[in-house]
This record gives sequence, structure tokens and C-alpha cells, in this order.
Amino acid sequence: MKSFLQFFIGFGVFSVTSVFAAGQPMTATQLAEIEKQGKSAVISVHADWCSTCKTQDKVLSEFMKNPEYKNVTFYQLEYDTQKDLLKTLKVRSQSTIIVFKNGKEVARATGDTKESALAKLTKQAI
Repeated sequence: MKSFLQFFIGFGVFSVTSVFAAGQPMTATQLAEIEKQGKSAVISVHADWCSTCKTQDKVLSEFMKNPEYKNVTFYQLEYDTQKDLLKTLKVRSQSTIIVFKNGKEVARATGDTKESALAKLTKQAI
């Protein structure tokens, strides 16, 4: 019974995390590719313990479904574990969203959760 309960709780935590994931995991190789190949991307700096990040994830997940963003790749950068990439991107806080267009950073914001503000921000990648 104990192992069943542990499995159920673990599965629930995994399910919640995956539901709110706002993009694929970010790597240094992908960042270099964005810059080198002139791609458009939205990078969300996320921490599992951050309520602002969870709210942003919900909004960004909806944007990802919109055909308007078909040429924009959404990435998620983990604040607690990807310190090298945070340093490279000069990120100081979780809940930061960075927008790239044609391989260059064009906008960034920290802490915004309003759908209208996030739409204005992310549409700069289109």
C-alpha cells in the first residue's frame, strides 16, 4: 500500500509539472542554434516553486497552441539547475521571459502574468 501511495503521489506531481510546461527544455546547444541560425524563440525561466512561473506557464502554453506562433519555438530554462545558461543570458530572477527574433534578443520581462502583457511581449518574436 505504501509503494502504491508513493507512486500515485509521484505521478500526480509529474502530471502537474508536465501540464504547465511552457516549452521544451532549453540547452546551450539550442541557444547557440537560435543565435547562429537566426531563429525566433521565447525562453521562459521557470522554477517549480514559483507561483508566478506557474501562472506564466498557463498563459504561454495557450500561446503555443496558436497558429500565429508556428515559427516560434518555446523553451523553458530551469532556474534552479541551469546556472550556466542563466549566466550566459544574464538572468537574475525566475519568471523572466526572453524573446528572440532573427537570432537576437528583442525583449525581456520579469514577473509579468497578465495575458495581454505576455501577448505583447511574445508577439515580438513573430
